[in-house]
Amino acid sequence: MLYPEFPDTFWSFKHALKFIRKRASLPPLGLLTVAALLPPEWEKRLVDLNVRKLVDRDLAWADLVCISAMIAQSDSARALIARCRAAGKVIVAGGPLFTSEHAQFPGVDHFVLNEAELTLPEFLRDLAAGCAKPVYTATGFADVRTSPVPLWELADLKHYASLALQFSRGCPFDCEFCDVTAKFGHVPRTKSPAQVLAELDELHRLGWRGQVFFVDDNLIGNKRALKTELLPALIEWQRHNRMRPFFTEASINLADDAELMRLMVAAGFDAVFVGIETPDAAGLADCNKRQNEHRDLIADVKRIQRAGLQVQGGFIVGFDTDTPTIFQRQIDFIQKSGIVTAMVGLLNALPDTKLHARMKREGRLRGDSTGDNVDGTINFIPRMDTTQLMEGYRRILDRIYAPGPYYQRVRTFLREYKRPRFTFSVVSWRNGLAFTQACIRLGVIGRERFQYWRLLLWTLFHRPALLNMAVTLSIYGYHFRRSCAA
Repeated sequence: MLYPEFPDTFWSFKHALKFIRKRASLPPLGLLTVAALLPPEWEKRLVDLNVRKLVDRDLAWADLVCISAMIAQSDSARALIARCRAAGKVIVAGGPLFTSEHAQFPGVDHFVLNEAELTLPEFLRDLAAGCAKPVYTATGFADVRTSPVPLWELADLKHYASLALQFSRGCPFDCEFCDVTAKFGHVPRTKSPAQVLAELDELHRLGWRGQVFFVDDNLIGNKRALKTELLPALIEWQRHNRMRPFFTEASINLADDAELMRLMVAAGFDAVFVGIETPDAAGLADCNKRQNEHRDLIADVKRIQRAGLQVQGGFIVGFDTDTPTIFQRQIDFIQKSGIVTAMVGLLNALPDTKLHARMKREGRLRGDSTGDNVDGTINFIPRMDTTQLMEGYRRILDRIYAPGPYYQRVRTFLREYKRPRFTFSVVSWRNGLAFTQACIRLGVIGRERFQYWRLLLWTLFHRPALLNMAVTLSIYGYHFRRSCAA
């Protein structure tokens, strides 16, 4: 099981991970789930190139290699496929990158696309019979209640900052630029609480006490199942098996449901990524982000923060309706909202999206997306002058991640954030190491040393219980400046 290396991206947190001596943010959950679907008599080995190198003896040991990747990993995937091909291995590929662009990878022997619960069994039957086909696809959607517990024993957990699990697939919304509904449908399909608890129990059995990311594209897509089934089960589980917090992704209408936010916090969630995209009403309408329209988005963010959930936000520039005023408006929104982790990207047309189809139809498509949210590339001809768009985009990043505005935004967030009554923080050598390194890198030799010490002193006097969070967000800022604003 091979997982290609990610480039230095916003979400890689590569520069921040060095503070705690971790090598990757998350393990390859998809590959570990596929591993659990393979015949139990097969010997299996995982090589995640984000945490260790692939050595020749790994390839010599294997009869077959399975590769999964995201679009951002395409360059590394090509190099990996070439190496496996040179070693004479049978190559099987699946996952988001290959489901969207498998024709671009002629070196692969078999593509097992879409959801593995549907396509993998047929491939395995044909492989055993000696008649495996080049491509396996499915038109329907899998019953996720048949999905197994991932084979976590294949991963070296100590190298990861967080682990992951999935409760649901699918999203009820239909944003033009998003490929989630094309891949997973509009009707969220959910696992049973027993499945989720079994996955958590396995992580706990293996000694994991760190963060867990619920990777759902929209955790609240099926509110009924979440509120009546999963969250009560998680609340009870946490009483006996306290880990560090959960974090996830959700749509902004989370702010409308105080009871749902209360349950999420009680279950252990302390952060949520929300796709804000733009403060411009015309831009929201242009991309069919209807769940964000006709709202006071800053008030929504504040309401979620006050409920005890840190809001991480996604923002986009490059919509057809954008004018040159959008750049300062994005900066102002981000600063006022207190969204510390603000990922601002240029709009890109991903394969299988309605945006991609429209750009192709209008003759504006000009290549493939890199899949890297913040690398400053765009794969279609925008309405705005391209030079003006690029300069405005760079101005946003330079502004929001400069030490002054960034640390000011951290204070804005800490003023609003309501800390849950319980805490998951534990004293460990990694916490001490991170604090020591932050004081040296940020407080002594960093160009933000004045802002760093000012934040720590402000936090000690005004929100002392949030000191650990203040240090963590300071470290995040160091990563963001290195990966986004260089």
